[in-house]
Amino acid sequence: MNRRDLLKGTLAATAATSFAGRAFAQVNPTASRDAQLFAIAREQLARVGDTIWKKDVVGIADFGLHSSQKRFHFVDLANERVESFHVSHGTGSDSEHDGWLKRYSNIEGSEATSRGAYMTRSWYTGRYGTSIRLDGLDPTNDLAMPRAIVMHQADYARPEHVSRWGRLGRSNGCFALGPDQFDKVLIDLSGGRLLYAESLGLAEDGSRERPPITQTELVMNENGGTFERTNPGVF
Repeated sequence: MNRRDLLKGTLAATAATSFAGRAFAQVNPTASRDAQLFAIAREQLARVGDTIWKKDVVGIADFGLHSSQKRFHFVDLANERVESFHVSHGTGSDSEHDGWLKRYSNIEGSEATSRGAYMTRSWYTGRYGTSIRLDGLDPTNDLAMPRAIVMHQADYARPEHVSRWGRLGRSNGCFALGPDQFDKVLIDLSGGRLLYAESLGLAEDGSRERPPITQTELVMNENGGTFERTNPGVF
């Protein structure tokens, strides 16, 4: 077993219970949104440890919010600032296409978004131009590589798409941002940094919002069948 697999195995074992419950153990829910994002970023960095190579910037995707909202947070710990952008979720997470994520999944072919911690890797050129490979670090997203779950740009993730349709378009489970927004992510979040995806419901004023739908997780049982369970995260 190589060092990377050993690190991932150790991390998966410690996270297999419910990492989401631990993610907010130190977060003050009455603090400002940015203060909570800083706390979540630091807690997740501490949880994954030395698996992450660079710890100056963390990306946080908050899928507890509607896709019309700026729910991808670029958390710059080195300079203590936050910038927020739009980000799409997967078709398999929102079959009604109403802008709310309803289902997470780590199953290949589900076209759903997966929650958990990711390490960003190298650039490559794909269907949507320059994209960023992602390495899933939790049991809920450890198939990100074989599923080809990446970060990329897409016209359906532009802010103008929200102005016209009231929501973003959907990806195949990837983290899609508008081209202008993706340029910053490409430069400053790639190459061994942390991306964390969860349903936080963190509003601009720092309060927590509960989505108007039940979020579930589609998982595979030991016989190869699938079943849904209520998202063991915040909601």
